[in-house]
Amino acid sequence: MTKITIAIDGYSSTGKSTIAKQLAKALEYVYVDTGAMYRAVTLYAMRRGFVDGSKNDISLLSGSLSEIKLRFEYNEVLGYSEMYLNDENVEKDIRTLEVSKNVSRVAELQEVREKLVHMQQEMGKSKGIVMDGRDIGTVVFPDAELKVFMTASADKRAYRRYKELLDKGEKVTYEDVLKNVESRDYIDSHREFSPLRQAEDAIPFDNSDMGLEEQFERMYNFALRIINKDEKGAN
Repeated sequence: MTKITIAIDGYSSTGKSTIAKQLAKALEYVYVDTGAMYRAVTLYAMRRGFVDGSKNDISLLSGSLSEIKLRFEYNEVLGYSEMYLNDENVEKDIRTLEVSKNVSRVAELQEVREKLVHMQQEMGKSKGIVMDGRDIGTVVFPDAELKVFMTASADKRAYRRYKELLDKGEKVTYEDVLKNVESRDYIDSHREFSPLRQAEDAIPFDNSDMGLEEQFERMYNFALRIINKDEKGAN
């Protein structure tokens, strides 16, 4: 079967990672969660005291990027790859609201984006990959055969995220989560380097009122149409 590159971009808490994982599994593709990579760098910056919400020494992070080693390791029990930061499994640590509050600030740094974009492009050289993030279809893989831009209303995204955090045992309020979602939307869309925007050839995908099964079926059909078309063209 012909292998393609699938780029899924969109706002925070639209369920990009969930759909991307399902799609990669169904197609037997590699899945890469670029958000986890930025979150891991953010966790490193927080641990070093470069950013904690009350002070802004984030520029110091640029000089420490060479110390950051990231990798994904597949967990057979869970059925997906987990994020490792300098050989430490940080999958749980990077999903907290505190990391969410700081990740957009870290992702603004040009040096951070350049380092991670290079890593992501290396991962996708052989195609057969599903990658989700903020600039996959515009910067990382501008020639991807399938580009999807996911969105949903801020209140529905905040509620999804709120429920997810509660299920993990975190003590959060819906108001704080909504504020975080709206703040990240603004920063992601207005940053100087690789701002969040829909690629001209991306398929807009508003899942405000969609269930997971419907989302997956639509995405899977998008992919199959392109794969089948490429295979016919090659014959």
